[in-house]
Amino acid sequence: MQRSFINYLVICLKGIAMGAADVVPGVSGGTIAFISGIYEELITSINNINLQAFKILKTEGVKKAWQHVNGNFMAALFLGIAISILSLAKLMHWLLEEYPIMVWSFFFGLVLASIFFVGKQIKKWDAKAIVGFAIAAIVAYYITTLPAMNQHGGYFYMFISGALAICAMILPGISGAFILVLLGSYGTILGALSSFDLKIVGVFILGVIVGILSFARILKYLFTHYENLTLAILTGFILGSLNKIWPWKLVTEIKRIGDKTIVLDESTSPFNYDGDPQMLWAILLAVVGFLTIFLLEKIATVNND
Repeated sequence: MQRSFINYLVICLKGIAMGAADVVPGVSGGTIAFISGIYEELITSINNINLQAFKILKTEGVKKAWQHVNGNFMAALFLGIAISILSLAKLMHWLLEEYPIMVWSFFFGLVLASIFFVGKQIKKWDAKAIVGFAIAAIVAYYITTLPAMNQHGGYFYMFISGALAICAMILPGISGAFILVLLGSYGTILGALSSFDLKIVGVFILGVIVGILSFARILKYLFTHYENLTLAILTGFILGSLNKIWPWKLVTEIKRIGDKTIVLDESTSPFNYDGDPQMLWAILLAVVGFLTIFLLEKIATVNND
């Protein structure tokens, strides 16, 4: 596919948006990829990193191998993701600490709109699609109710965390950052990124590579053979994940088990929120987030024409 410099710049910007989403526990970079029109190309490109690519590299050279894996697209996208994660990790952590309701409200509106966007691509709501949608929504909701642990470490554990998180990151509706929170690795990897701890970051990235190369093949197979059902399941995942990013939370219990801290919270009405619910800002930012999806869809449509 022939693309101009501007096309690759747009892809890089989409990568930045994906990276920003992936930093936030509760929002999936895969959702951003889906609504910006690059999801299937991303999965296909990752899928092309296989033994055939290495054979082409050996027999036909770097240029042909690079074309086989859609290297320009991958480089532009992952450059944007890397820039976003490295530059926004501290900022997003600070915003979540200081302005949690505003941040969650924006992402709630964004994810809510993405349900309509992904759902409208389902061609037929047959029995399989309805059951898949319902089960996925229930599973995703259940995941959001699980307690989160703090500061769980170890290099092998970070490798596993990277592999599991990247599977969630490329799956619309399931947040890779939230999986890291559940595993207790979120604080560890954010700290490693902030302090440039190359050992922890390197092991985590190795897990990411193994996870993404494995999981992309599964997704590619599902989209090829069960596209309608897969879209229904993804829509269900996104719907079920909304509980995690509901802006108003009440901490119900804080437990300590050894060196681990488990925080239990639950969604509550803004009228029962213990503090200033910031209703005006919450509504405004939710609307901005909601409209952002339609802007991204418009950009993707224009870019594909």
